[in-house]
Amino acid sequence: MSLRSMHISRLTIPVIMLIMVLVSSNLNWSKDFWKDIIEADAKGNYAYLPAVFIYHDLNFGFFDKIEREKYFNKNLFYDYRSQANGKTINKYYCGTALAQMPFFLIAHLLSPAMGFEPDGYSKPYPVLISLAALFYLFLGLVFISRLLRLYGIDNWNNAIVLTAMVFGTNLFYYTVGEPGMSHIYSFAFIAMFLYYGRCYFLQPAAKYIFLLAGLAAIICLIRPVNGLVVLSLPFLSANRKAWKDGFSWLFARKTLCVSVVVFAVLILSIQPVIYKISTGDYWVYSYGAETFDFLHPHIIDILFSYKKGLFLYSPLLLLALSGGYVLWKKSRFEFFTLFSFLFILTYFLSSWWNWWYGGSFSSRVYLEYIPFFAILLGLSLKSIQNKFLLTGFKTLIVVFIVVCQIQTFQYRYYQIHWENMTREKYWNVFLRVDKLL
Repeated sequence: MSLRSMHISRLTIPVIMLIMVLVSSNLNWSKDFWKDIIEADAKGNYAYLPAVFIYHDLNFGFFDKIEREKYFNKNLFYDYRSQANGKTINKYYCGTALAQMPFFLIAHLLSPAMGFEPDGYSKPYPVLISLAALFYLFLGLVFISRLLRLYGIDNWNNAIVLTAMVFGTNLFYYTVGEPGMSHIYSFAFIAMFLYYGRCYFLQPAAKYIFLLAGLAAIICLIRPVNGLVVLSLPFLSANRKAWKDGFSWLFARKTLCVSVVVFAVLILSIQPVIYKISTGDYWVYSYGAETFDFLHPHIIDILFSYKKGLFLYSPLLLLALSGGYVLWKKSRFEFFTLFSFLFILTYFLSSWWNWWYGGSFSSRVYLEYIPFFAILLGLSLKSIQNKFLLTGFKTLIVVFIVVCQIQTFQYRYYQIHWENMTREKYWNVFLRVDKLL
């Protein structure tokens, strides 16, 4: 390892984070910009914190005072409440709030000293939520970097992959543009899950099992559908023998198995306990008539449509799939287990009744799975030996980063509509920023 390569490795994440902090401070922390930080779904994700620590009301009776009176904004108004058993509850799950809790508590301690009202919604609270998103981005990048090293990705390629994933996908936007949404938090916990899953199959140990169980439980509390990530464990095992040996090692330790299950259930029980307090039942379905339609998945639409296609708005992720060819040559087991998982994931995500997931940049529900694309992109970079082809591949990465940044800029200023894009609208504004400058 060269000294220069070591410097690149050590500086990549700090430099990325410096850029992200500067962008966030410019977009979110000055003037009245902080009022836009907690918006749309993020209001529901966050509301558990003031409900528990300030208003002591899990039926959200403070909603009208906060949303309709004190901080009313007709452009940002959003009712995150739902009804169950005749009681008012939060439509969203509590996992994001758990991830944000340390930052909320810091804001709650600082608000009076800074001259702000400690009501859960004055300036320090949204600003700390913005910082929470930056922290979880940092955490996710650290574990992706470690994961890439387990796959033999050297420091230079590691740096390229991390830079590409941040600035060439919607990871950038959901860290600085909508930091209260759940996806950046799921991203970090899934990155950790993949790293410790790989570690476990390389060298089984009880600590990895507990970490995996705890992480899986938190991932489910943030977005239950993301519990599908456990189906990626065969891929992380790398081969049939390691997969079999990993389970043999675990099942030979019955006490450990029971302990791990209890540990995971204790974490998962947080949501049922909340429901019990607020409705009298341990389980309710907070999304009402919203559900999956597994007979009519929108697989092509969620990946390629002008409305919200993942690969149209984040073409770097399509380029990353070239790593599948490397897996095919290296390990058919890894190829089939990974792409089977990605297919099942896509089938589920595209079967949601609102497959475009409302207002969003690119297909936001894939953001948490960026670590898988990072592995594939790293494998592609590692495998290309021809200098001409490698230069061309890296050039494409740069081009797709530029495309993503332009489209992010267009989305932020409504040139790309938050929900109703069509072929005509897309090509009419394709890479055009002249009307915005």
